[in-house]
Order: sequence, then C-alpha cells, then structure tokens
Amino acid sequence: MKLTIKQDPSVKDTAVHLTYGQKDELVRRILRFLESVDKQLSCYLDGEEYLVNVSDIYYIESVDKKTFIYLNQAVYQTDLRLYQLNSDLESYGFVQISKSCLLNIDRLASMRPLFNSRMEATLNNGEKLIVNRSYLQAVKETLRGGEDR
Repeated sequence: MKLTIKQDPSVKDTAVHLTYGQKDELVRRILRFLESVDKQLSCYLDGEEYLVNVSDIYYIESVDKKTFIYLNQAVYQTDLRLYQLNSDLESYGFVQISKSCLLNIDRLASMRPLFNSRMEATLNNGEKLIVNRSYLQAVKETLRGGEDR
C-alpha cells in the first residue's frame, strides 16, 4: 500500500482520495474507518453530554434497559437502544455478538473457540467478550468482508 500525504494551506476542506485495483477487505476497512471518523454518537457521563466518535468505540452493551458505550479507557451511557445502534452502525463495522452486545470489528485483536460452539473475542485493549453461537455466522461474514459495501 502506498500512502501520499500533502499539506496545502490554501485548501479549505480536507479531501481523501483512495485509488485501488480491487475492492478487497483492506479497502473496505479503510472506507469504513474514513466514514466513521465523522460519525458521532451523543452520550452521557456523570450527567454531562459528550459526542463520541464511532471509530473510538470498542463495543456497546445493553444492561438493565440501559445502553453503555465502551471506549478504550471510558464508559459512556446513551439513550439509544441496542437495536437502533445495531442498524445505524452495521455499515461502520459493528456486529451483534450476543443478545445484549455489539462489537466494533475493527477493534478485534483475536478470537478463540470455547466450549458449546461459542468464541472468545479479545479486543485491542485486552478486554474479552463472549460471542454466542447464534451470532457466530454474522461475525464470520463481517470478518470475511460481507457483501460488497
């Protein structure tokens, strides 16, 4: 992969140009990342509202009808429901791994099999999540790149 970066003080808006021969998984990941850089979610922490970049999210979990957004070192809460986030963030590389959890596939470091056809997902920050067997196919498809996005 060849990367060219150029600073031009006369340019008002940042422009990114991506040239590729075939749309493979690397190109899809780059596109997902670029699209998610501008996408933000409204979250709360200690009563204050914050805008969190989607690309910074490791996973999202719903507990006791509350939805939590997990970043590398912080946990926020949002008013959005898991099913809303699932449909909104699917195109940004998020996949449902259990009834109550969405995983940002770009934050996945490794996976290993467990008993009962489940998997353990280890994230880049070392945190571990369980992928339930009924969601394994969706995770595998997302890791393979799914359909042409």
